[in-house]
Amino acid sequence: MNGMSPTHRIRMDDEDPENPDGPDIPEPNGPEPKEPGDNKTLSSPINELESRLFDQRKVLIFGAINDKVARDVTGRLLALAGASDKPIDVYVNSPGGHVESGDTIHDMIRFVDSVAPVRVIGTGWVASAGALIFVAGAKERRFCLPNTRFLLHQPMGGVRGPAVDIDIEAREIIKMRERLNRLISRETGQTYEKVAKDSDRNYWLSAEEAIKYGMVSRIISSVTDLA
Repeated sequence: MNGMSPTHRIRMDDEDPENPDGPDIPEPNGPEPKEPGDNKTLSSPINELESRLFDQRKVLIFGAINDKVARDVTGRLLALAGASDKPIDVYVNSPGGHVESGDTIHDMIRFVDSVAPVRVIGTGWVASAGALIFVAGAKERRFCLPNTRFLLHQPMGGVRGPAVDIDIEAREIIKMRERLNRLISRETGQTYEKVAKDSDRNYWLSAEEAIKYGMVSRIISSVTDLA
């Protein structure tokens, strides 16, 4: 957000404030090889997997949402949309993370969808900022696997410093919460008042409940269900 340093960023999960970026997530090319001169490095299988997924137009968003994940996903979406107008499948399994990073991915999915339709598939849990990313897909192209759980709740933030900065942060969180509630309301068909009430505390939904809520169009159990 403009005017706020990275240490003041707002999260939508229960991360440790001492580790705001969440767990260390490997770079797209995998871990650094132990011996650069050795062709048989630990990164080789990961590179092969990444290449296969890219060729199949599949993007994985697993783990905490942060700048590193947003940059990686943005690059993949732009590259795939530039290469072909065939559908892109985005798989989401996330506990949440930084709202700004979630916003980046949400907007980028919308940005490329006009060129290459994006199908979003939830698996495991789609929580907090992960849910923000999930609803970026057009409603008819939002799917989940049978045991997926969804979580909606209000954004959280923390700042230390002068009272005026704390007041600014609090007002910014309220504005952000209202914006996110409007977004979820628009994408699910629920009223703003209901979304605001539901997300005031942790609000969990099963796959079936997510369909009734308007987050998911269909539960799928096979790759062929996407055909």
